[in-house]
Amino acid sequence: MNIFSFFSGAGFLDLGFEATGNYEVVYVNEFHKSFNDVYKHARERMGIANPRFGHHVEDITLLLNEEHMNQLIEQIEESKQETLTGIIGGPPCPDFSVAGKNRGRDGDNGMLSGIYTRIICQAQPDFFLFENVKGLYRTARHREFFEELKQQFINNGYFLTEQLINTLEFGVPQERERIILIGIRYDIAEQRNLLVNNNFLVDFPWDRYKRYSKDEIYACQWPIHTPYLGPNVDYPQPEGIIEELTINYWWNRNDVENHPNSHMYFQPRAGLHRFQTKDEGDDKKKCYKRLHRWRYSPTAAYGNNEVHIHPYLPRRISVSESLAIQSLPREFELPQNITLSDAFKTIGNGVPFLAANGIARSLFDYLNIN
Repeated sequence: MNIFSFFSGAGFLDLGFEATGNYEVVYVNEFHKSFNDVYKHARERMGIANPRFGHHVEDITLLLNEEHMNQLIEQIEESKQETLTGIIGGPPCPDFSVAGKNRGRDGDNGMLSGIYTRIICQAQPDFFLFENVKGLYRTARHREFFEELKQQFINNGYFLTEQLINTLEFGVPQERERIILIGIRYDIAEQRNLLVNNNFLVDFPWDRYKRYSKDEIYACQWPIHTPYLGPNVDYPQPEGIIEELTINYWWNRNDVENHPNSHMYFQPRAGLHRFQTKDEGDDKKKCYKRLHRWRYSPTAAYGNNEVHIHPYLPRRISVSESLAIQSLPREFELPQNITLSDAFKTIGNGVPFLAANGIARSLFDYLNIN
């Protein structure tokens, strides 16, 4: 199946789809050149071909122009002659985030969700995926906007299914909730005899590739605070936890100390005191969260004054360590000439790889049941 990717960033969502072996990304749209440079660099290193219809480093609003939209429609129609074709993307989310700007639909980023919806409705792919923060789903004033977007999709020929996922369920060492909305065009659903009730798909296999239930995760005896021990004191794995969900497991798995991006991290500006005194696992404040080696990370975010401190070294976490928290393959790397701000922003913006991969596999299974 072919994928047209929007708001592609460094391509974590795309890579999750590609890694199933069932999808090919044929079109990439990303506004920020530095993020698109990461996308190209990482895939070149991993031996993944360039998208057939190219990289489009441009403002998505250009597609509201009739000429640009007609070109996109022609490319999608060409792709649909070969195989099922979808649009996937996660419009920038700070305007719906409680931790972000929270301006809603009227913010610069909030408006992009409406534009993304219009593009899908006009281009008519066989299916689409819309990803965003939980604030769009749970906050009352944003939920109204989300319901309006869903109605637009329904009015333009799509059956829908949605779920608020927690990336921990997919084996990602990060507690991150995201709303995922998937739409399948009426004719495709009818061809495949998909069950529908009031415009919603009935039996989408959301849970098929989840590795753990939330009940199972939260029942574990996760360590909370441990006095800061410094770099030379070993702390053995405690009993009663899921090792795969710990950052220590992923940092070892990805060999982060020998990764090409291991040396890339911000240096402390105001001395080392807070880096040498804050308890391991003290991550409840908005700023300066010290991670715990034997627990999952609260997020992989960068911004809004959020700083993640290494569990046992007196520094912030590195780019390679952040990539591992996003559950990316060890082979994924960023170019050496990217600024640290852009590096951490594009990592924090991305959909965790294992979550993207699990959803992509569920979607493929669902569309290929016959």
